[in-house]
Amino acid sequence: MVRIISVDRRPEVGRHWFRRVRRHGDPQAALPAMAFRRAAQLACGVAGTAAVVVVAAAASSSSSQRRRADSGLKAAAVSWSPGTGGWDHNWDKREPISLIKPNQKNKEVPEDQTAQLENYKVKATRHIFLIRHSQYELSASTDKDRVLTALGREQAELTGQRLASLGLNYDILIHSSMTRAKETATIIHKYLPGLEMMSCDLVREGAPIEPVPPVSHWKPEAMQYHEDGARIEAAFRRYIHRADLKQQNDSYEVIVCHANVIRYFVCRALQFPPEGWLRMCLNNGSITWLTIRPNGRVALRTLGDTGFMPPDKLTR
Repeated sequence: MVRIISVDRRPEVGRHWFRRVRRHGDPQAALPAMAFRRAAQLACGVAGTAAVVVVAAAASSSSSQRRRADSGLKAAAVSWSPGTGGWDHNWDKREPISLIKPNQKNKEVPEDQTAQLENYKVKATRHIFLIRHSQYELSASTDKDRVLTALGREQAELTGQRLASLGLNYDILIHSSMTRAKETATIIHKYLPGLEMMSCDLVREGAPIEPVPPVSHWKPEAMQYHEDGARIEAAFRRYIHRADLKQQNDSYEVIVCHANVIRYFVCRALQFPPEGWLRMCLNNGSITWLTIRPNGRVALRTLGDTGFMPPDKLTR
C-alpha cells in the first residue's frame, strides 16, 4: 500500500490535518471530517506551497474494489462468457476412456487399463466440407418448385471445379433431401466422378436454436425451434465427430446442405455458444472446411469461402 502525504507549510493547516489524523487513526477516515474540495486541494499541493505528498491509498483501494465488483456484475450478465472448464476434450464422447465398456473398466487394474487405452485411440483425421446450396427460386411456394436459378447452376459448377482442383480423394457426398441442395450436389458430382452420393433428411434447412441477439425479419414459432433444433442437433452428432477406431486413413467428406445448418455446426464444433449462429453470413455455393483431429481438436480451415467465384456470381 502506498500513502502519499501532503503537508502545507502553514502551521495552522498542518496542525489541523494531523489533529484529525490522530483522532481517526487513518488519513482516509480524516477526509470526511474536512470539506472534500479542501482535502483534494491539500492532496494535490494546491492549497499550500509545499508538496511532500499524500494520497490515502485506502480510498484508491476502495475504488478499485468497487470497479471489480461492477465488472463482475457485467460479466455475469453476459451469456457468451466461456465456461470455466475450458475446452471439452470429450465433446463427441469418443475419448478412449469413453469407448471402453463399463464392465471392462472395473476389471482392469490401472496399468492394464493404460495399455488398453492405446487400443482405443483414433488414428485418422476427418476433413468435412460443408457446402451451402446455390441460388434458387425464392418466390416458389413449395420445395419441389424451389429449383436452382441459371446463376445458381453456374455457382454449383464453380464449386464443383473448386473441390476437384484441391486434388483430394473424397470419400462420400452427402446432401440434404431438399430440392436446391439435391440439384447443387448433382452438379458438383460431375466434377467428382465415381463418388458415392447419399441423401439425408437430417440436414434439411430449419431453425436450429433461437438466435441471440434476435432479429426482427425472421421469427419462427417456438415449436419450430423445438422440432428443427432436435433434428439439426442429431445431424451434428451423426456427422461431426472424430474418426471411428477402424478408420486408418484420413477422410474427406462433402455435405451439401443449408446456411442455418452449417452455421450451427460451426458453432457447436468450435464449442462457441450455438445461439450466435446467425451472426455469420454464407454465400450461395460457399465452402466451409472443418478438420477434426484424432485427439478431438477441431480447426476451421475456411468459413463460407467463395473466393473462387467472380464477384458478379456472388449471392447470399
